[in-house]
Amino acid sequence: MKLLLLGYGKMGKTIAGIAENRGHQIVGKINIDNREELKSLSGNDVDAAIEFSQPDAAVDNILYCLQNGIPVLSGTTGWLDQLPKVAKECDEKKGTFFYASNFSIGVNLFFRFNRMLAKIMSDYPEYNVTMEEIHHTEKKDAPSGTAITLAEGIIDNMPLKDTWVNQDSDAPQEIGIRSLREDKVPGTHTITYRSAIDDIEIMHKAHTREGFAKGAVMVAEWIQGKKGMLGMEDFMGSIEK
Repeated sequence: MKLLLLGYGKMGKTIAGIAENRGHQIVGKINIDNREELKSLSGNDVDAAIEFSQPDAAVDNILYCLQNGIPVLSGTTGWLDQLPKVAKECDEKKGTFFYASNFSIGVNLFFRFNRMLAKIMSDYPEYNVTMEEIHHTEKKDAPSGTAITLAEGIIDNMPLKDTWVNQDSDAPQEIGIRSLREDKVPGTHTITYRSAIDDIEIMHKAHTREGFAKGAVMVAEWIQGKKGMLGMEDFMGSIEK
């Protein structure tokens, strides 16, 4: 499979190594310094594009792929206010777009545990839920896309909660998310249900970027021949059958 990498930082380099070990060819490594090279590539040259860039570049990268017949998956966070524009372009061009806030198989299992626990805890209002996420100092958006997905999973399953805030909060309807940035931390997410007498806590801690990168390459393999807007629920459902 011929892969295009949009964003070639630490994550892009990890993806490249895993993709090549799985027998794939990297036909382009696009970053801010060589963006003009993207204009020479189309669906005739690329089987899938893997987009891990920056929030201010992601939408243009994705739209280029959709307009030029390149199936594209993105793990960049911090731009989802423009998702309707991407969805419209994907529909009009009959393209392929896959988005996930996190491609790690382990994290997506954690999403499921989170939803299950939130549903159970909705019957116990004496417990208040909070979240902490820790990432490397180069991460520009806060809270992380993974933390937002976790918060949305709680809100969907706990009637008392209807919003999240990126700070500590005692408001009964809010989920307070504390965002910390520390050197060389790939990603740690902790959800705590706290009452006056005890705490219940679940945590996902990534040791390296490889889980995210391997998941992205697996998705690039999986989207071949598929059309439309896709996500990890579609992918996880297929591999669990």
